[in-house]
Amino acid sequence: MTTTLATTPDSAFHHLPVSLFGSVMSLCGLCLAWRIAAAAYSLPALIAETIGGVAVLTFLVLCAAYGVKLVRAPAAVHAEFMHPVAANFFGTFIISLLLLPAVLLPYARALAGILWVLGALLMVLFAWWMVKRWMSVRQKFAHATPAWIVPVVGTLDIPIAGNLLGWPGLHEVALFSLAVGLFFTIPLFTLIFARLLFEEPMPAAQRPSLLILLAPFAVGFSAYVGTLGEMDMLASGLFYLALFMLAVLLPKLLDLPGCCPFRVSWWAAGFPMAAASIATLTYATHLGAAFAHILALMLLGFTTLLVLGLAWRTLRGIAQGELATITLA
Repeated sequence: MTTTLATTPDSAFHHLPVSLFGSVMSLCGLCLAWRIAAAAYSLPALIAETIGGVAVLTFLVLCAAYGVKLVRAPAAVHAEFMHPVAANFFGTFIISLLLLPAVLLPYARALAGILWVLGALLMVLFAWWMVKRWMSVRQKFAHATPAWIVPVVGTLDIPIAGNLLGWPGLHEVALFSLAVGLFFTIPLFTLIFARLLFEEPMPAAQRPSLLILLAPFAVGFSAYVGTLGEMDMLASGLFYLALFMLAVLLPKLLDLPGCCPFRVSWWAAGFPMAAASIATLTYATHLGAAFAHILALMLLGFTTLLVLGLAWRTLRGIAQGELATITLA
């Protein structure tokens, strides 16, 4: 029998993890995927814009809630930031700042630009800080989890909305972001893969974070194509790497509901799946083959159901006072 811990408002804020901003990332990615699908297949644009509106609202609510945590439980925030694994998820807040401008651009271009500049600056600073921290303090091999991808490879998210703003000089910013993100994908992926091979398996509740390993290739594909404006062999290679990793990791995600109770950490699967949907929709449009279109639509449908399911389960858990239990690893 599962025991539900009762929580007071203060303790609920104390247990609120910064990784919950992964829900905003997932919703933003799903919105952008549906926009591509609406343009390519004449699907209702209202679906994408509704998801985008929910993403903005979720971001505002989480900012307010985590702000309360920062004021009422600063020690908990500090402990989260200093944790060798949890600290990486502060990047989810910053990446949300980088993705929201793409959602807001058709409606509030000035606001989108401000958010993007803030997100880009914070992303570069956070990546610099984490690399400096990794090189200054001896790390434990067991801590090399997929979460390590977030702080530095997260720079690949900078060109997503940056390329749409059309400002002078942003091409160089995009190239810088691609260089940092794609370069650090290689050693970080190698370290994490080695840890998965030679250390104890990750806890069941953390298995969705394995989907983060998909993100460098799926997001890297979109960032690369958006920056260069063409589909060359490197772009195709990134896409097919993403497709291979999806084939490897998807069975682990499908087995998840039966292996352990729901955890907020399951949101780690949302954005990589949305990024894979965006990449597949983009590549299908380029390729024009029937099987590519079918795959793209199937993946979009699956990702939509996944994000809706995660949203429903998270809201139910919060409403029933389960925040203390669903945030446990």
